[in-house]
Amino acid sequence: MFEGEALGLGAMFETGTIRVPKPFKFGPLPTGGSYIIMEFIEFGSRRSNQSVLGRKLAEMHKAGKSEKGFGFEVNNTVGSTPQINTWSSDWIQFYGEHRLGYQLQLALDQYGDSTIYEKGQRLVKSMGPFFDNVVIEPCLLHGDLWSGNISSDKNGEPVILDPACYYGHSEAEFGMSWCAGFGGSFYSSYFEVMPKQPGFEKRKDLYMLYHYLNHYNLFGSGYRSSAMSIIDDYLRMLKA
Repeated sequence: MFEGEALGLGAMFETGTIRVPKPFKFGPLPTGGSYIIMEFIEFGSRRSNQSVLGRKLAEMHKAGKSEKGFGFEVNNTVGSTPQINTWSSDWIQFYGEHRLGYQLQLALDQYGDSTIYEKGQRLVKSMGPFFDNVVIEPCLLHGDLWSGNISSDKNGEPVILDPACYYGHSEAEFGMSWCAGFGGSFYSSYFEVMPKQPGFEKRKDLYMLYHYLNHYNLFGSGYRSSAMSIIDDYLRMLKA
C-alpha cells in the first residue's frame, strides 16, 4: 500500500501543479509492518478554495500523461480494496475489466450477490455507446478524491493526499463526487482548463458506480441499493 501511495504522490508531485506531500522513502520495518516518510504540510484552518481546486486539478490532469496507456506502474489500493492497474490501450476495456468487473466479482465472491454481478456484467458489455465521439487520453488521476483527501495549506492553497493513482479518463476523477462537496465554481474552473466532453452528464454515474460498488464491498449492504439503482438505470437507458 505504501509503495502505491509513494509512487502516486511522486507522480502527482512531478506535474508541478496541485500541492501534494512529497514522498521521501518507504519500506519494511525490521520488526514487521512497513513505513512511509513524506513531506509535512501544515494544514490551514479553512477549506481549500473550490475554484482554485478545480483549476489545479485540471492542470494536473493536463500535465500528467502516459505513453503506456491506461493503468499504473504498480497495482495499488482504493481504501483497502486492491486496484488492478495492468496497462491497457483501451479505456472501455480497462474500466470494464479492472474497475467495474473487479468490484462485481468481489461482490459475488464476498456476498454471493449474483443479481448485481449479472446485471453489472450486462452493463459492462453494453456501455460502449456512452463513449462515442469522446477523445479519451490517459490522464494522471488521484483516484480517490473525496472530502477527507482534500485539504489546504496555511496559505489556503489546495492540497490533495492519500491517493489511489492511475492513468485514466479524466472524468473518472469525479467518481467520488457524492462525498467530495464539489460545487459549481469547482466544475466551471475545471472545465475552463479541461473542456467538457460530449455526453459527460450521461457518464457521471458510470464513474460513481465503481466507488459505490467499492463501498458495498468494504462497508456492507448500506451501499448496495445505490449501486443497483445506477446499474438498473443504465440498463433501462441501453435497453440491455
